[in-house]
Amino acid sequence: MTTSWHIPQGVKIAFSTRHGGVSKAPYGSLNLGLHVGDAQQDVLANRALISERLILPSSPFWLEQVHGTKVVEADNQRRVCGDGSYTRQRQQVCVVMTADCLPVLICDRQGKQVAAIHAGWRGLCDGVIEATLETFTALHSDLIAYLGPAIGPEAFEVGEDVRQAFMLLHHETSAFFTLTESDGKYLADLQGLAKYRLQLAGVRQVYQTHACTYNNEADYFSYRRDGITGRMASFIWLT
Repeated sequence: MTTSWHIPQGVKIAFSTRHGGVSKAPYGSLNLGLHVGDAQQDVLANRALISERLILPSSPFWLEQVHGTKVVEADNQRRVCGDGSYTRQRQQVCVVMTADCLPVLICDRQGKQVAAIHAGWRGLCDGVIEATLETFTALHSDLIAYLGPAIGPEAFEVGEDVRQAFMLLHHETSAFFTLTESDGKYLADLQGLAKYRLQLAGVRQVYQTHACTYNNEADYFSYRRDGITGRMASFIWLT
């Protein structure tokens, strides 16, 4: 995590890599996803390891992610489908899993509310960020966003349909697509698109890591690169 990021007192954030777990190839080694074909006992062991390593105050609220816009209040008494979770409860850990999609962590400047978002291109286009922002009682201008590791703008190839989907909403987003030599294909800047949507919604303070999951095989899982692979996780909670 970038040390120059400003994180309010009372808020903790963390991003996992693929290192330090027990899973075997092709999930080696800290796979945190139960849904990708890895041995369940290995995934549960990895989740216990990361909880211990990060000194998490409670069991994370693991979502069944579906590339949608549903945002739910974090509550470890239930398991639900969704692509964002929010809480004002101290020591309740919000978490999302990714392997190229963009993790977005959000808190307010006062350190009283947090949320975690799974933003693939479809959910991002359809408004998962905006839906999550609406769960906060603070003004959007009082929120801070942190963009974690994701597939980078040199590697994320998409079709004209994806470009048009974003441009139909905001024509200015054409700036985040670069035409390739492949017929009808573009390279998309997923973090740039997310930052644009955050700032358009009024979030003025946005931090990002420029780590590319696709081009850094040593440290990150990448679905686009490997197909069958593990999942990293991004965590945020109130102390």
